[in-house]
Amino acid sequence: MNFKYMKLTLDGPVAVLAYNRPEVLNAMSPESLAEFGEALDVIEDPASGVRCVVLTGEGRAFCAGANLRERASGDAPEAGAVLDTSYHPILRRLRDLRCPLITAVNGPAAGGGMAFALMGDLIVAVRSAYFMQAFRRIGLVPDCGSSWLLPRLVGRARSLELSLLGERLPAEKALEWGLINRVVDDGEALNEAMKLARELANGPTVALGLIRRLYAESTENSFEEQLDLERQFQRAAGRASDFAEGVQAFLEKRPARFTGH
Repeated sequence: MNFKYMKLTLDGPVAVLAYNRPEVLNAMSPESLAEFGEALDVIEDPASGVRCVVLTGEGRAFCAGANLRERASGDAPEAGAVLDTSYHPILRRLRDLRCPLITAVNGPAAGGGMAFALMGDLIVAVRSAYFMQAFRRIGLVPDCGSSWLLPRLVGRARSLELSLLGERLPAEKALEWGLINRVVDDGEALNEAMKLARELANGPTVALGLIRRLYAESTENSFEEQLDLERQFQRAAGRASDFAEGVQAFLEKRPARFTGH
């Protein structure tokens, strides 16, 4: 399914959503984010059968952040306003997905593009990729959730280093820091992401969705609150048919045939 600025492909239960503006390194605009939202409408429709999402970029970049050429034209909305109207709704929808999200970082991920890359539950990057908090280079502050994500992933010191200096963080160093999950050879990010996606898409989707919510909320919860949330989510997972199938498969010593329900 092709839009003008995004590309959506349904491969069985896996949705591959790609930024599709390679001529501007997949830089984002309100128009491309509107299409992003339309693609998520398709993905979130139960009729689509999607049980895992892969986000990547066409061409040699993952995403270079906001399209500054369009902003320089004078037609772009005010910097803070466009976050509320275009970026934040998409970030919230990615956070609230009911299935796993994998980001396949096929090249540079800068500014807001870095934040979108870090939204992945699993993050796969090619060796030549880099991550950059480019905001200070144009006199802005981190946005798209960067200042929330980074301290929780790599701590205050490294977050400030990335944001104040605006230097490139190579994929290998990002892996060493624990910012991402895997580094693969150039050209292999999507292939590796699809292997992981097919594994997850054939898993117990209800439980996997609840797992991602558990970890998202754990950073703000006390230990007691997290215990209560685990109990609540365990009840929900236990009501799913996949739990009964998982137990039966265990007893029969065979692989489970999960349906996502």
